[in-house]
Amino acid sequence: MALLRALLLGLSLFHCAFAAIFDLSELSWSLKNENGSIVVPGTVPSQAHIDLLKAGVITEPLLEINDFTQRWVWMDNWTYTADLSKFFDTIQPASSDQTLLVFYGLDTIANITFAGIPIAWVNNQFRQYVYDLTPHIPAAAASGGNLTVEFESAFWYGLNVSSRPDAEFFPGGNGVFEVPAARHYIRKQQIDFGWDWSPAFVPTGIYKPAYLVTLANESDASSITLSSTPPLSPSGSTNTSDVIFIEEVAVDIYKLGSSFNVLPDQSADWVVNVSLAIRAGASVEAPTVQLALPELDVSSEAFTIPTLNGHANETVWAIVQWQIPDAVPQRWYPHNLGTPQLYNLTATLSLPTSSPTSEPHKVSFTTRTGFRTIRLVQLPVPQSDVTERGLTPGDQYHFEVNGKEFWSKGSNLVPFDPFYSRITTDRVQWVLQSAVTSGQNMVRVWGGGILQPSNAGTAGGVYAFYDLCDELGILAWSEFLFSDALSPINPFFLESVEPEIRENVRRLNRHPSVAQWAGGNEIEGIVISTNQSLPNGTIYLDQFVTMFQDFLHDLETSESRSVPYTDCSTTKGFLSLDPYILRFDNGTSGDIYGNSERFDYTATDAFDYSTYPIARFVNEFGFHSMPSIYAWEQALLSPEDFAFNSTVVVSREHHNPAGSLAFPNPNAPEGQAEMTLAAEQWLPVPPFLGSNSSITSGSAQDNATFAAWCYTTQVFQALTIASEINFYRRGAGLPENNLGGIVWQLNDIWQAPSWSSIEFDGRWKVLAYAEERAYRPITIHPFWIPEAENLEVSVMSDILGSDVQGTAQMTWYDWSGKVVLALPAVKFTVPSLNFTAVLNQTGLDTILPPGKGVQDVWMLVNVTAEVPGGGTVTNENYFTPTSLGNVTLVDPEITVNTGYSYEFVLEAKGGVAPWTWIEHPAGTVGMFIDAYTGSPSNAFYLIPGIQKIVRFIPNTALSTVQDPRPIDFVVRSLFNNTILDTGSKVETEVVVDEVQVNSDSTSTVDTIGHAPAKPHFPGHGHDGQIPVVPP
Repeated sequence: MALLRALLLGLSLFHCAFAAIFDLSELSWSLKNENGSIVVPGTVPSQAHIDLLKAGVITEPLLEINDFTQRWVWMDNWTYTADLSKFFDTIQPASSDQTLLVFYGLDTIANITFAGIPIAWVNNQFRQYVYDLTPHIPAAAASGGNLTVEFESAFWYGLNVSSRPDAEFFPGGNGVFEVPAARHYIRKQQIDFGWDWSPAFVPTGIYKPAYLVTLANESDASSITLSSTPPLSPSGSTNTSDVIFIEEVAVDIYKLGSSFNVLPDQSADWVVNVSLAIRAGASVEAPTVQLALPELDVSSEAFTIPTLNGHANETVWAIVQWQIPDAVPQRWYPHNLGTPQLYNLTATLSLPTSSPTSEPHKVSFTTRTGFRTIRLVQLPVPQSDVTERGLTPGDQYHFEVNGKEFWSKGSNLVPFDPFYSRITTDRVQWVLQSAVTSGQNMVRVWGGGILQPSNAGTAGGVYAFYDLCDELGILAWSEFLFSDALSPINPFFLESVEPEIRENVRRLNRHPSVAQWAGGNEIEGIVISTNQSLPNGTIYLDQFVTMFQDFLHDLETSESRSVPYTDCSTTKGFLSLDPYILRFDNGTSGDIYGNSERFDYTATDAFDYSTYPIARFVNEFGFHSMPSIYAWEQALLSPEDFAFNSTVVVSREHHNPAGSLAFPNPNAPEGQAEMTLAAEQWLPVPPFLGSNSSITSGSAQDNATFAAWCYTTQVFQALTIASEINFYRRGAGLPENNLGGIVWQLNDIWQAPSWSSIEFDGRWKVLAYAEERAYRPITIHPFWIPEAENLEVSVMSDILGSDVQGTAQMTWYDWSGKVVLALPAVKFTVPSLNFTAVLNQTGLDTILPPGKGVQDVWMLVNVTAEVPGGGTVTNENYFTPTSLGNVTLVDPEITVNTGYSYEFVLEAKGGVAPWTWIEHPAGTVGMFIDAYTGSPSNAFYLIPGIQKIVRFIPNTALSTVQDPRPIDFVVRSLFNNTILDTGSKVETEVVVDEVQVNSDSTSTVDTIGHAPAKPHFPGHGHDGQIPVVPP
């Protein structure tokens, strides 16, 4: 049979019999380490850790201290090998078809061999690679062979490159968080080497889909509709007869005449610029492309594009521009400013066949896109605004969409998993939907992570991201992947970076959600400091200018006329736009330039407004907290580990980072102490176990104490971040004219202490609910300056274009829940993007109710407003004139009754329950909403006589428990911490239908600190009561 095949191959050429796109996941892969001692089945897409996990060689990497014990994986070299026989079986003698090898993502340094023939060496995780295999197919198909991808350890590669005699020296380790691999030389996800909230797994593998694409040598009269926006990454092989492979698609929609340095005329025509990178298996004369917007019933002329020469090893670029009158499409807006209107843009390529009497071969595809203008305004503050509005001179820093400035409210987004290949669209959609539900209109795609995909079917995306942003109406501030390290400048490095930047800007141009491209994360501040502190610091400053002012700027602006560029996430802006010249420290003292950050871990500074930046925009601010007990359940195996400072828990605290491979992290106690001290300063805290909370018996009481500590750190995180959000929102109406606040951070990459508002599995932290209150279009907040004994209660509005009227109510309560003083309701009008003070009092004698001290009372502040076109908006907030840790809380005697559809009625029968928190059971993902308004509702003050009715809305796609029992939900408040501290027991009555169980809570808590399973009686809804912790 082999001899017959060889003879046939020698007499003829080949054609594609079955698969035009052959999915390499259908091959039989193996994975082995360098010395061959480990050989296991491999998969594509995947990464070495994941395949080793599937084979049982390692346990789940995110368990326990596996980020330490599995370091051997990334210190080894790994080879993926597949037998090509299954692909060769699709090849038959007949014609001169051509074959391409397409990798959408290789992580990271690898040699590629096809049937023993070296094809390429690659070193960039963020690129796609396409190789013409046509010359090698006849011999390979005759003799058989393997496809081999040999990955070199990124760790050893970095050490080798940085040890070369011509390698540049960088001071201070240059951004080493954990793995000292000279990551600045490696075009790989920088977080892979560790961060101050992330593990270091340094993954490797074919982490995105890969294909063999066969191109027919002649076209026919058929018509093909592609399944997604090219380049395609179908799930499984396809059997169409393809003449062309569309390697790239770029859709750039902008206003006629506009560019990076030319402002858009909002009345001008739209330009739809479509660029196609095409490889062809057949020569095609006079091909054309026609564009259409079917929903609008408009289409372009048939544009003639360059001749396709039939050489699959060459890429032909076809670029067409279609003008559409301004009024034809509706504009895309972020969800809180309008409708995120999207359209189907269809492109049809017409490829004439060799027969003049035949109809042309047609290939069409549809991509979703939208029409909008987006600007990052960094021009000088107009003198008229300085004079008439009292704004501080300097430069502006804010975004405008469709010519309208707005308040950017959002969070920083980090990678969803250390292993890209196992991320799912369901997980991503939940995180983005959570951001939208909590009122955010922007996520910042942080520059230390990954370039997020459009969707699973395009360019090997694996999951959807930017398509979801477009649909949900949330802007995505995007960044090139340089973070917290100075970059080398040499031809070898820049030759790799250039196609990386061009490919990804072109790929993402079509998404109206893309808000900007920043050159990198936090590097401008690093290079300014380096320049000031080192005698030869100007060398690094000059290199920064070369890379971020010139090189990246020129690349981005040459590929996009719709998306702005700035050099860095945190920047002082520019001196000149054309030519683009950065400002650095060249400014006038007292003026405000660029944007800012705030990370202050001194507990006493948490609510000290003098420590908050006075800025135009704050793009990072945050404080860390523990994840919930349910997250720890996913990561810890031993009952003895469930303690605040247990060895395993502390090992997952990466703040402050080790700066080396030292384990356990010697700096972790600093981060643990910051959380502990902040909680002690501002809240009643649970007891410590042993001298440092590192000792636990694994008892129910100890586990409940650990759960309470996790909750308490989350309450403090929510308090301090909500304070900052409201401070920056108030700044919109002050001389700084602050128009943006982006919280660090939105999501988690694993189960560990972090700054996130959403845990790794999708569970909302306390912060997520606090953000929702702070990000509502109308919010009310008490601003308290204890040194001056000044209280200002203000209402903030980010409604565009109109004043908002409403009523504010301020009521003093004591801790038993009695109304001590109800201030007269205040009617107010708040201007757009501004604030109005509804109370401003100085002196405790004036502020406090008569005869009351700071420890005796607290104030409930709430607001009701009518938003034009948006209905009624309500909001509430809480003011305590002293730390909650100083007050004597009264047992709230919380009762919880349940109804159908996971509805819970919470009442305080005793005193006030500050920060009442209801938790859904392990294995469930979802959110709690107010049963009446539909807004997210949790982490509130529960006041006697005022019921709170909330409903749990599960995410069934992510929940492993589809029918949780109401008795497995848990309620806690800060009062529970005081009970734990005394060691008292709380009796809880659990009622399920008509079966009643009287239980001592201390004895009915399992090893993880929440209520154990109780009998469930199906078929009778969800009536009954749920337990209130602590046990």
